[in-house]
Amino acid sequence: MTDIRKRIETAAKWIGAACPVLPRIGLVLGSGLGSWITDQAVRMRIPYADIPGFPLSTVPGHSGTLLVADIRDTPVLVFSGRFHLYEGYGAQEVTLPIRCLGLLGTSCVVLTNAAGALNPLFATGGLMVITDHINMTGHNPLTGPNEDAWGPRFPDMSQVYCPILRDMALHAALKTGQRLEQGVYVAVAGPSLETPAETRMYRIAGADAIGMSTVPEAIVAHHMGMKVLGLSCLTNKNLPDCMARTSQDEILSQASQSATALAALLQALVPEIQDHHV
Repeated sequence: MTDIRKRIETAAKWIGAACPVLPRIGLVLGSGLGSWITDQAVRMRIPYADIPGFPLSTVPGHSGTLLVADIRDTPVLVFSGRFHLYEGYGAQEVTLPIRCLGLLGTSCVVLTNAAGALNPLFATGGLMVITDHINMTGHNPLTGPNEDAWGPRFPDMSQVYCPILRDMALHAALKTGQRLEQGVYVAVAGPSLETPAETRMYRIAGADAIGMSTVPEAIVAHHMGMKVLGLSCLTNKNLPDCMARTSQDEILSQASQSATALAALLQALVPEIQDHHV
């Protein structure tokens, strides 16, 4: 047994024993996007530091807490804060929480992130549902020996993001009066932000938004047979010919503002996912 497999199985077993309920919907909250879940909605908080085998989140805006919460009476396992390649973690460590969800019987995972808009038609502060991705991180969490019990050696990637969940997200946005863009997300390793030349290249390649997460998680969730929905909060615009300077503080500030829109969308969407048994 590999060390990472042992860590995953140990963490999953510990979470399964600690949680009063194991929802079939998992949610990963990106940078600055965890503030909207109220204390009243939380049944249990578990710091990542308490979970055996878990990495620790070192990035501002990531609380590093596993929540058992209710979104309009629908139970959800929430990873408030994630791990990134730029923190020095390997791709298999970055995706350890997603592996745990798969072992705990989660059937659907919603991955959220803060992203820069590459599409000039997309507005700062808006939301985008991910239709597809481009992996420019240089890493793949499936590298190394395959665990056949978890998924195939060569998983098909023609439809990573569930079209049924995307349609449900668009319907939820319509119900809540929100504009929801659709587009391709490109993941880079970071932590340096993109140069104008890189931004131009990614846009030419077909990307609509860019960030430093989500793709490894989506690969692993898809590998384990979970349905995947990706949602990006567009915190800034990357326009290569008039590149505005930005900082992590500005991105987190905008993400915190966008969290209100994300909350409204998820509160309408999550019960629908539960009811339709996606």
